[in-house]
Amino acid sequence: MYKFGHFGAALLVYAPLGATVSVVGDGTLAVIGAVVCVSLSTVPDCDQYLPGTEHRGATHTVLFGLLVGTLLAAIATLVGNYSAFTVDRATAAFVFVVGTLSIYSHLLADVITPMGIRPFRPLSDRHYTLSLTRAANPTANYLLLLVGLGVTAVITIVVSIG
Repeated sequence: MYKFGHFGAALLVYAPLGATVSVVGDGTLAVIGAVVCVSLSTVPDCDQYLPGTEHRGATHTVLFGLLVGTLLAAIATLVGNYSAFTVDRATAAFVFVVGTLSIYSHLLADVITPMGIRPFRPLSDRHYTLSLTRAANPTANYLLLLVGLGVTAVITIVVSIG
């Protein structure tokens, strides 16, 4: 998928977590999480700009998602230790989940294309694809964006009413 499709997938995957965080009482953190999740949703495609790196290789794996989540949680913890911001364990865990989820949303969007992904490398070379649409299909990309925005809007309305 392309950038707008990945943005939609990130919103779609993040919406339940954002709603939960908002209901628990931290709407600001929920919004920040959404922005971070969408912002990082295209990170795996950095492999297209790294010489000697295969597209949909190492950056399109479950392991890479865990690495990104761990790195973000570590950065948040360091920022919390050396600034006026407080980063407790729950916040660090939230940051880890948001970072990991952003990468996994990318993988979910790419698995619907014929090229698919090999998410369990280096442990397995098994290829996964639903082969529903080409990544370059603008209709599919905008439809995924609209679904992500729609689900986010519905969940936001339900949370604000309740």
